[in-house]
Amino acid sequence: MAKANVMVVEDEGLIALSIQRTLRNLGYEVPAVVASGEEAVRQTLALRPDLVLMDIMLEGDMDGITAATQIHEYLDVPVVYLTAYSDDRTLARAKVTGPFAYLIKPFEEADLRSTLEMALYRHGMERRLKESKHWLETTLNSIGDAVIATDAHNTVAFLNPQAERLTGWRQEEAAGKPLADVF
Repeated sequence: MAKANVMVVEDEGLIALSIQRTLRNLGYEVPAVVASGEEAVRQTLALRPDLVLMDIMLEGDMDGITAATQIHEYLDVPVVYLTAYSDDRTLARAKVTGPFAYLIKPFEEADLRSTLEMALYRHGMERRLKESKHWLETTLNSIGDAVIATDAHNTVAFLNPQAERLTGWRQEEAAGKPLADVF
């Protein structure tokens, strides 16, 4: 089985080459190595890598956190931050972008490998979960009977269009309400 394509975003040339060499030694393809946030966004859109390994502090006007935010606006590509910065402010900014991991430099090859494998696995599982959820919602929305789904606490989680007509509640309004209030 072929390993994933991992794009490297690192503005320090020697470190970028070292990361690229390490990734290739681990069996990953490296379709691009870029040094700026702007180029990271452009290349991610063009190349659609399986994962982006992103430094946070980059040359240019756009840092890695901003680049990751823009990448997520267009594509479902996991980002793993690779940085020397672990201060609370940087961590707080990075967390809101939903990274798949945060690896501190310098790193060991084994740490990089396990971090990437876990990130790729988690992304694959999340993608399958989204596909299953979409399939289930499509199925439930096409059923001719009213369907109301609740959680373990009898709180409404889903109403199909027929249930909306029957109850007079819209899905968005009913979600999170007790079933007894809705039906």
